Amino acid sequence: MKVAKIHARIIYDSRGNPTIETDVFLENGVLGRASVPSGASTGINEAVSIDASEAVLNVNNKLDKELTNLELDQKELDQIMINLDGTENKSNLGANAILSVSLSFAKAAASFENIPLYKYIGNLAGNNKFILPLPLINIINGGAHADFGTDFQEFMIVPNGASSFSEGILWGTKVFQELKTILKTNGLSTTVGDEGGFVVKGGNGQALEFIKSAIQNSNFKLGRDISLALDVAASQLNKSSEELIETLVRYCGQYPIISIEDGLSETDWAGWVKLTEKLGNKIQLVGDDLLVTNIKFLKRAISEKAGNAILIKPNQVGTLTETIQTVQMAKNAGWKTIISHRSGETEDTFISHLAVGLAAEQIKAGSLSRTDRVAKYNELLRIEEEIGERAWHT
Repeated sequence: MKVAKIHARIIYDSRGNPTIETDVFLENGVLGRASVPSGASTGINEAVSIDASEAVLNVNNKLDKELTNLELDQKELDQIMINLDGTENKSNLGANAILSVSLSFAKAAASFENIPLYKYIGNLAGNNKFILPLPLINIINGGAHADFGTDFQEFMIVPNGASSFSEGILWGTKVFQELKTILKTNGLSTTVGDEGGFVVKGGNGQALEFIKSAIQNSNFKLGRDISLALDVAASQLNKSSEELIETLVRYCGQYPIISIEDGLSETDWAGWVKLTEKLGNKIQLVGDDLLVTNIKFLKRAISEKAGNAILIKPNQVGTLTETIQTVQMAKNAGWKTIISHRSGETEDTFISHLAVGLAAEQIKAGSLSRTDRVAKYNELLRIEEEIGERAWHT
């Protein structure tokens, strides 16, 4: 496939901040368009996203010049951009600039081949078994994703007892609406945070109790139909490793928690090993800030037994090719993979196709409010129509 033109522009994300959107035109006129999100809680080892206006200039003045009129496949395109940047963390051209081109090219290539985007991604990864991911639905936002409320960043419900993706989303909507009623009844605000979940004043335990009540009031069996998941975002907290481990072990004894993300700081490797020793054979321990979708850190975590699952955010690493490589390494090690949005999102639904194409076990796309979040779930519902309800995570 030959690239004819690349053009980037400024658009605005779900927080009203400028971000980059890029169009890639192939020689036959096919267009691929993608935009790049941003995070509020970012890992120190993430690829560097530069100012959006600079990223746009780099695409329009540098990458367009270097990539047009070349016969390329996805891997070649991504490698050329990595080489042009010349830094380990993509701080020269910007991970946001590079990723916008990488994802736009993927969309254009899928159209060129007249196949769905998830199939194109699956072909790149050597995967032809497409499944719908189990959604981790964030219904209470805290930490860096809210102006007040809990110090844990995300409280999620997991419809692990549902028979299909669409049923799981339906269950999620019922619990979400019931939680809204409970908060109103208790005289609490139903303000939502960056990811569409409610922002609840009070402690983490109170938030868990509200969610427990919402699940039970909606006539679901806690733990059998719907379980719980947490994103502690511990790097943002001023708490010791011992204190956090004690708290998390206690919560796991009190509630049907099946997944904890970033339970300890991104620099506390020894603590992660201890946490995995205590809980790793019982629940999913997800590295986000610890691993930043990066093969180097994932290798270390696998070797040291620090966690057993990885969150996958394409803009943490900067290209589709590197994202796929990280997922493949995780799967080969028997780790679970969770495709994830960012707190500053756009209407782009690329991650829905990424999850299906890579047969990721789970997806985090936020709550069941705010169109920038629901758009990802709606796209998965469309994909489910195509591949069938039986193509479910179980």
